[in-house]
Amino acid sequence: MNSHGTKLITKMNGDLNEVERIRRLIRKGEGLTIEFKESGRALSKSVYQTVCAFLNRNGGNILLGVADDGRITGIDQGNISRIKRDFASTLNNREKISPPPYLALNEIEIGGVTILQVFVPESSQVHHCAGRIFDRNEDGDIDITGNTRSVAELYIRKQNSYSENRIYPHAELADLREDLIARVRKIAGIQRKDHPWTRMDDMELLKSAQLHQVNLETGKSGITLAGILLLGKDESILSAVPHHRTDLILRIKNVDRYDDRDVVHTNLIDSYDRIMAFIAKHLPDPFHLERDTRVSLRELIFREIASNILIHREYSNPFPAKLIIGKDDVRTENSNKSHGFGLIDPKSFSPFPKNPVIARFFREIGRADELGSGVRNLTKYGETYGGRMPELMEGDIFRTIVYLPTADKKDVTTEVTMEVTTEVAMEVLFLSAFHGEMSRRELQARLGLKNAEHFRQKYIVPALESGLIEMTIPDKPKSRLQQYRLTEKGGEELEEMRKRHPFGR
Repeated sequence: MNSHGTKLITKMNGDLNEVERIRRLIRKGEGLTIEFKESGRALSKSVYQTVCAFLNRNGGNILLGVADDGRITGIDQGNISRIKRDFASTLNNREKISPPPYLALNEIEIGGVTILQVFVPESSQVHHCAGRIFDRNEDGDIDITGNTRSVAELYIRKQNSYSENRIYPHAELADLREDLIARVRKIAGIQRKDHPWTRMDDMELLKSAQLHQVNLETGKSGITLAGILLLGKDESILSAVPHHRTDLILRIKNVDRYDDRDVVHTNLIDSYDRIMAFIAKHLPDPFHLERDTRVSLRELIFREIASNILIHREYSNPFPAKLIIGKDDVRTENSNKSHGFGLIDPKSFSPFPKNPVIARFFREIGRADELGSGVRNLTKYGETYGGRMPELMEGDIFRTIVYLPTADKKDVTTEVTMEVTTEVAMEVLFLSAFHGEMSRRELQARLGLKNAEHFRQKYIVPALESGLIEMTIPDKPKSRLQQYRLTEKGGEELEEMRKRHPFGR
């Protein structure tokens, strides 16, 4: 196929079925969720008004290089890179779009020319474009800024549709973990050196991340459920969502109960780390090359699984999330606000955000990719990993099945990799367990370890000798009041390990 053939040049599945999907969108014509823009040489401001309107209403697809009557006019080849850069920079400019969404223009060659397509998901927030609020109807984008009633109804609809936006007016900064906010600020700065969070105080960061909101219907303001789930102290989380739980189970030999288990009740950031550590502890990572570079199939697949369990869960539903590692597969279940039922077809799948605020926060700290990437990665790598295509089932309970490498595929490389990653995983878990100053008993309980002497020799002593932790009463090492805390070096080492290893992202 030459460069002028019918070819998809996106991160999505690049086949004729995808091009046909775009053709079907064009045949439908413009409407509530479809907009055409010619934009041959540059983007007009109306493109961003449509982005804003789609975010505020039901989401939709924008096709650049398509005339209003559906003719495919294409984008000038010499301007494609500049248009993509302008689009990305504008979306990250709060004076243009606020709060900024995370969208990407995908290149598609169709009918001998290139068009650009962007899928805009419905947002749980109200967005502004150049200080104006736009909504969508069948006739196009409507500026409702001056219509007080329409604006209020929009805010109310968003807050009622997404449980993550539920406001807890009596929740305060004291109910959140100060050390976790500082860690998030640091991670965001690592992801992007000019990240605005690095210059904000704690409350400014919460408001920027939409974790502190105002309810226009009641006038109440406060920290949202998303804020508590992401940054809350364990007792604050359990007070707001007493049923919050992620159950991690290894069930291979003892199929009636379990061989290993971790019940996770903590914030979503530490929950992610514990899910990935559990995966690294128990699953192989077969040697795999992609363009002469070794990639971790386990990372690419299961970071999306972990993200899905946490980001796309419906937290108003008491159904506990589960990840069960069996002999032949890994199965997950989590409560879901369904937008369809049955098996998901990756070729026709359109991602729908379940908790956009939480999803955006995860992307800011590098623990999730763009919307829909999970399905694409599972499709691309899952069959290579387990020999069968993973299965994703939409419903009130969202279920996934990822098949595992069979015994005859395992080799010495796999076994060595498992041994190494298990050790590193436990070290990450140990350092991640620190929440301020903690006693040996508290730390041991967090890791689910029973032998006190083994814990002291295996974890406490080496970490003290390496300067990763320190005693609160160094002059009396055996004091019954002795506690331990992470040092600055320990915090830096923890972040480095998370960057170097698949389960540490």
